[in-house]
Amino acid sequence: MADQRQSRRRMLKSLSALAAGAAFARSPGAAGAATAETRPAGAAAPVRPAGSVRLGGPVFVKTDDPAELAAAHRALSYRAAYCPNVSLDDRPRIAAFAEAFARHDVVIAEVGRWCNLMDADPDRRAAHLANVIEGLALAEEIGARCCVNIAGSFNTESWFGPHPDNLTDRHFDAAVENARKIIDAVRPRRAKFCYEMMGWAHPDSPDGALRMLKAVDRPGFGIHLDVANLVNSPARFYRNTELIHECFDRLGPWIVSCHAKDLVWEAEMNIHFREVPPGRGRLDLLTYVRRLGALTHDAPLMIEHCDGEQEYDQARRHILGLAPAAGVSFG
Repeated sequence: MADQRQSRRRMLKSLSALAAGAAFARSPGAAGAATAETRPAGAAAPVRPAGSVRLGGPVFVKTDDPAELAAAHRALSYRAAYCPNVSLDDRPRIAAFAEAFARHDVVIAEVGRWCNLMDADPDRRAAHLANVIEGLALAEEIGARCCVNIAGSFNTESWFGPHPDNLTDRHFDAAVENARKIIDAVRPRRAKFCYEMMGWAHPDSPDGALRMLKAVDRPGFGIHLDVANLVNSPARFYRNTELIHECFDRLGPWIVSCHAKDLVWEAEMNIHFREVPPGRGRLDLLTYVRRLGALTHDAPLMIEHCDGEQEYDQARRHILGLAPAAGVSFG
């Protein structure tokens, strides 16, 4: 208890020093609301003009040439991309992608490593951990903002499905241990490792994500924001604007990449939210984009889970169309 009191006093002293213009050298995870003015070490660095947002999504061109892929993103007004399909062992090709995308001002937003880090089978669990470590190493090498996965599930039938223990301390502690193992194996200097928030597993709320940041206690740990994933009740569905504000108020400095999608509530005898392309649901994407543009660092907004090229194009056009009202630029 004495150590906790001393730790809290050190945190408050650091915050006071920052307010006076001193550097805040503490690692991420301080409790309480996070703003640009209380940006700790380990948070995303300011690298872009205020009001500028990088939009990204899949491109549907039949080429594996790095320069052609980068140009295809810019042709769609994308300045962010999912990581191209490249092996960590192919260093020349990684360098070619990094150079071509940088030349076209396209940021590689994320390396996805979607697997269950809490698989009940120990051999599969070890293989998944190795896969995510490789993903973070690739993100670091190619210059991606993050490697992202969900924390995992104890469900033995669905790798991401619900389970009564997914919101227990057992799950939280396992997620913290895995994040530390992944980060410590790579020791990234620019890429972050992130857990995407989920409605039925840790972290399941802005405060839960902040608690996870504090527990992991590594500068290489960041926040991946997907507001749609957090909507798990009628209150959050109807008050999703408040939820969006809470996410940015609490987590803003640590957000490194975001997903863009939408939700509808289908009328049944129980609650059923369904993902739809941006613009077809009830999420307040205008506020989402506006708050993203108010950050002082780049945090790309990546469209996902659309059904084919046409839906992705409709989603892209909808989000681009929000720019004037949101007071942002995607260019």
